[in-house]
Amino acid sequence: MRTIGLLGGMSWESSIEYERLINEGVRAALGGVASADLIIRSYNFAAIEELQAAGNWGAAGELLAADAKRLETSGADVVVLCTNTMHVVAPAIEAAISVPFLHLADTTATAIVDQGLSTVALLGTRYTMEQDFYRGRLVSHGLNVLVPDEPDLTLVHDVIYDELVQGVINPESKASYLEVIGRMIDRGAQGVIAGCTEIELLVSADDVDVPYFPTTLLHAQAAVSFALADT
Repeated sequence: MRTIGLLGGMSWESSIEYERLINEGVRAALGGVASADLIIRSYNFAAIEELQAAGNWGAAGELLAADAKRLETSGADVVVLCTNTMHVVAPAIEAAISVPFLHLADTTATAIVDQGLSTVALLGTRYTMEQDFYRGRLVSHGLNVLVPDEPDLTLVHDVIYDELVQGVINPESKASYLEVIGRMIDRGAQGVIAGCTEIELLVSADDVDVPYFPTTLLHAQAAVSFALADT
């Protein structure tokens, strides 16, 4: 089994989901008491959020790239970044390591294309929805990516930071998210991307009437497949 290096703690609710899904995937494949071989670097999210709010992506990239290299030096055969938003610094991470980096947008795009869809709604943080680092990666796979109009865009972002990353699951916020999704479907979305791990804690596939793409689950499955490729 190959060793997976996780860059997590952004937030820790997100990292726990990654660890759970990866370990469950390995156990399902190998049976018994098998679990994943993981090396984890988990951050104080308050420090990361401060860099995000200041737009200091350069410093964030240097930090994550250095720690990705440490994961590799410690024995990681692949690096997985346990967050959608911080894929804005993916190029810095990829440049710092010689082992594979599993890009979350690529695993998501593959799942969407495999279902024959062309137009999808993207929900996530403001950074993920507005900037090109994620949307552009999806578009490079031939997809048309829709994001919410205001005030829906701000609502989606605020619920993530004010509630979900703090462990708050609010039924009223879930209802608001489903209304946003309904408006996106009316605009032509054939599917919905949960482009933030914490969104998956609020909205599930059973809540929507179109294909739902939980990026954390898809990313975790790709990590498990890589780890077990030679098993």
